[in-house]
Amino acid sequence: MTVGKTTIVMSETTAESEVPGGLLEEMVEAADLSAGAEIVESSHSSLLLPMIVGFALFMGTLDGTVISNALPTMARALHQDPLMLNTAITSYLLASAVFLPISGWAADRFGARTVFRGAIILFAVSSVGCGIAHALWHLVVARLLQGIAGSMMLPVGRLVLLRTLPKAEMVRAMGFLILPGILGTVLGPPVGGFIVTFSSWRWIFYINLPMGLIGAILTTMYVPNVRETEKQKLDLTGFLLTGFGLAGLVYGFENVGRNILPAWAVNSLLGGGLISLILFYLHYRRARETSILDLSIIGIPTYRSATVGGMFLRLGLGAGPFLLALLLQLGFGLSAFQAGLLTLADALGSLLTMKFTQPLVKAFGFKRMLVTNIVVAAILQACYAFFRPETPHWMIVAVFFVSGMFRSTLFTALNALAYADLPQKAMSRASSLSSVLTQLASSLGIGASAVVLHAVMQAHHTTKISSADITPIFPMISGVTLISLAFFLSMPTNAGATVSGPVETNATPKTA
Repeated sequence: MTVGKTTIVMSETTAESEVPGGLLEEMVEAADLSAGAEIVESSHSSLLLPMIVGFALFMGTLDGTVISNALPTMARALHQDPLMLNTAITSYLLASAVFLPISGWAADRFGARTVFRGAIILFAVSSVGCGIAHALWHLVVARLLQGIAGSMMLPVGRLVLLRTLPKAEMVRAMGFLILPGILGTVLGPPVGGFIVTFSSWRWIFYINLPMGLIGAILTTMYVPNVRETEKQKLDLTGFLLTGFGLAGLVYGFENVGRNILPAWAVNSLLGGGLISLILFYLHYRRARETSILDLSIIGIPTYRSATVGGMFLRLGLGAGPFLLALLLQLGFGLSAFQAGLLTLADALGSLLTMKFTQPLVKAFGFKRMLVTNIVVAAILQACYAFFRPETPHWMIVAVFFVSGMFRSTLFTALNALAYADLPQKAMSRASSLSSVLTQLASSLGIGASAVVLHAVMQAHHTTKISSADITPIFPMISGVTLISLAFFLSMPTNAGATVSGPVETNATPKTA
């Protein structure tokens, strides 16, 4: 716990002997000592910790988007078919899906700093392994290790913030987690295009080494090694069931409508994944206390709205970048570098709103902020349907910029709301469950978009993707986004007040 600039780390024994009874109860309640939390309130720490976690997230997101643009060049260098080299991407997704559920357990068992730093180092080292690969199997193995590391970085890094920062700082802290992901997604195409064009594709992996070293050093110096006081054994049955289940669903959704795998294989993956998750639910009902994922926290209204309702947001808005890349590159004939420069406006809009999201949430509350921003973000994404090859680039940039402002504010508030009413002891498994649901929603959104795109192409009797095939899908996925309103309109006006503070009922909603 911190007062002003002085950090106070309280243990139960010292606190009882030095603090009067009534004040002690208030301090223990605020710090939640039973969960081993160390609350940090200094402005220095509340800014530095989110930046370190965001830096690691940026590294992982940038890597994922850069490799997509480099696949054709990598395929030629490794003498492989580009479709075969797609396993370099899917292997990462598979490893990430399998190990996401145990991220919270690992942080509680070994300490958040230990796991987070280890994940950064493993990501950097495995990136070098990708860079020196001279065969497909070598690349796939290195990407599997990258996926394991990536599955730990976001949920464990988020757990560090949840365990160390006061809830009043959550909105700003979550903004630092949202922005790197957006920046990595937007900067990936131009950075990847530049590296592949003017240097060797291997450098898209080598650049992770210095970033990983910096991240590991900063983590060692500034990230506290928070953990649960009671060590829990690994739920091996739950780990295997969720691992097979998530791997099957994620890999299946990723291949829906892409004609890479035969239909029977995709259906088998989806069916097998669903059966495994059903078996996990039956296992969870018998072993709730030791289960690797705690499904009971979905009963907390704010967490349920932010995660389950948030899945519809991610289904709709998450599929946007996938379709947008197809529209700009295949529909409009732009290079990956040119398309990346246009979508850079989205990141700039997101960057602008970081400073204003927290004051807006405090002034108008989560409910009004989320409802208003969902509607506006969905409308703006639907406007992509009006883009044509001859549309002036300044107009496209303007829409991307405003869209980035609203989506950034939306997801920042959404991530903060999820943890507003959770007790400290539930944070680790809540972070893992949130990451699992996010992964599923993102994969399902892309898979569903690919299926709809394939159906539109069949209706147009064409085998080559054009802008006319892609643009009608934007209003459809925007409609899916609006389904989430059912979860947020039912919330009370001052939902999540522990984070936002009291909300004035007569306040007029404003957006980013």
